[in-house]
Amino acid sequence: MAQNVVIIGSGPAAWTAAIYAARANLDPLVIEGQNIQEHYDRGRPPLGQLALTTEVENYPGFPFGHMQSFLESAIDEKQRYLLTPDPGTDQKHSVTGPNLVLLMKQQAINFGTRVIGDDVVDIDIESRPLRVQVEEGDWHETHAVIVATGASANYLGLESENRYKNAGVSACAVCDGALPRFRDKSLVVVGGGDSAVEEADYLSKFASTVYLVHRRDKLRASKIMAQRAEENPKIDVVWNHTVNEVLGNDQDGVTGVRLDSTVDGSSRELEISGFFLAIGHTPNTNFLNNKLELNDKGYLKWTVPFRTNTSVEGIFAAGDVSDDYYRQAITAAGTGCMAALDAERWLASQGI
Repeated sequence: MAQNVVIIGSGPAAWTAAIYAARANLDPLVIEGQNIQEHYDRGRPPLGQLALTTEVENYPGFPFGHMQSFLESAIDEKQRYLLTPDPGTDQKHSVTGPNLVLLMKQQAINFGTRVIGDDVVDIDIESRPLRVQVEEGDWHETHAVIVATGASANYLGLESENRYKNAGVSACAVCDGALPRFRDKSLVVVGGGDSAVEEADYLSKFASTVYLVHRRDKLRASKIMAQRAEENPKIDVVWNHTVNEVLGNDQDGVTGVRLDSTVDGSSRELEISGFFLAIGHTPNTNFLNNKLELNDKGYLKWTVPFRTNTSVEGIFAAGDVSDDYYRQAITAAGTGCMAALDAERWLASQGI
């Protein structure tokens, strides 16, 4: 028997779509992806990019507070091992990205959402009902699909960067920043946007110094975030430089980084113990095999203005996989709501 709707993804867009679909009695199935190290290494873990995000201060409804007691009361006991430990030194702090999305997932499950921990490898758009194939080989028939697979963190592509992944190179400060190898050590964050400043600010809780390396002479971050970086005594912004090589050895992992000046071409080295990336994202659309229309940046294209419809009838897109502009948790959640409503109304128009 075909599903009413299959939701592919596991971030704010996917879980919001699941909440709305479940409350509309659509009995949604979420295929959230496998919880394996490879996905973390590629910047596309289960729970989406929020799993790679530190404290979230701009999601409405989550001001500073006594988060730990609330989390323990809201999250099912079997899922609590996934909670991120309190990163702050005070009792009152903001919610972390992983914990925020775990709350969303729990809310969706509370309304009856079913979840499969597998990766989607193909969609059959010619058949009706549509068919979604997972890596284990099973096909899931469904009348509607919501693609909410997000976008993956980018790496520089250096051979030395790849060599020291999990040995000092990371794209997830909240996952790794509190590890002993990084405490009271000098670290590098590469990037110039809000995410880079957030990573640097979070790491400054543990590190002795955080070098924020940016290739230009001005950060792309919002003014309030840029000001935060410049006022943090532990953050040293290294202007007009790019990374040439990550230095290290098999015993110690990362020990330094070589930088090239974008002004005069000179090189310098910094002695560090950790190298963190925050340089943008690539939409996770490979599994679609070019069956859905993309925009010029590779993101899924909405084919109806202000609606989440894609180029294939019955398939909708939500979150960062279809957003190359805003890319915020709150906008992802909003489009997840839109996609669920669009899917519900489309199903009704089909007499389903």
